[in-house]
Amino acid sequence: MRHLLIPIVMSLILNACTPTKAPLIIGHRGAKGHVAENTLPSIERALNLGVDGVEIDVFRCASGELVVFHDQTLDKLTNTTGYIEQLDLDSIRKIEVLNGFTIPTLEEVLNLINGKVLLNIELKGTQTALLTDSLIRTYLKQEAWSKDKLLISSFNWDELKLFYGVNNQVPIAVLTEDDPIDAIPEAQSLKATTINPNFRSLTKENMAKIKRAGLQVLPWTVNQPEDIAAMIDLGVDGVITDFPERVPKN
Repeated sequence: MRHLLIPIVMSLILNACTPTKAPLIIGHRGAKGHVAENTLPSIERALNLGVDGVEIDVFRCASGELVVFHDQTLDKLTNTTGYIEQLDLDSIRKIEVLNGFTIPTLEEVLNLINGKVLLNIELKGTQTALLTDSLIRTYLKQEAWSKDKLLISSFNWDELKLFYGVNNQVPIAVLTEDDPIDAIPEAQSLKATTINPNFRSLTKENMAKIKRAGLQVLPWTVNQPEDIAAMIDLGVDGVITDFPERVPKN
């Protein structure tokens, strides 16, 4: 009997000694906790903090370019008011974000990151899917970029469907505010790799169901050390955070 127990005991010891895989560290809108969100200096700060990836938001402006900004309106974060989708790029270039920063284009962000880390592009506005596909196709021809360095996400599942309709190679993440298991059917229909849920909606039970469906989990926006620790204990694949330096790297 004793010799039968030895392999079981050894297995338990080895499993206990195996370190938990460190989650990916995804800078939320760059490094939002340090520098004005979705700006080039914020993204640069995230890179300097050693992130594995950066999450940004894109809208289509009136002249057709993709600009990196989170809100539909400019009132909260800039020195002007109005809707970003109603302005052309020349007008947007003149807008000041918080402490003298400017609103970049997606092209400028791609150039800055240059394939050094994962770029999670959230399709924030309508008419962004096809434009995003067109732009990233040009970058995928460059040596620095590959499809595994990109992730396309959105709360607007119709935009994700449009993107998947023209590009089934670049990974997709389904964003969700409520119970993430409700997003599993949509993720499966889009052959998505990932669900990006509100971290407060995650439990051991729904986490297990997502994993059984073969999907990764990148919760947002996890800032407090105790919440980061709780997500790691749940076994998430990464965390999206305003403070990348707070996430353990090993």
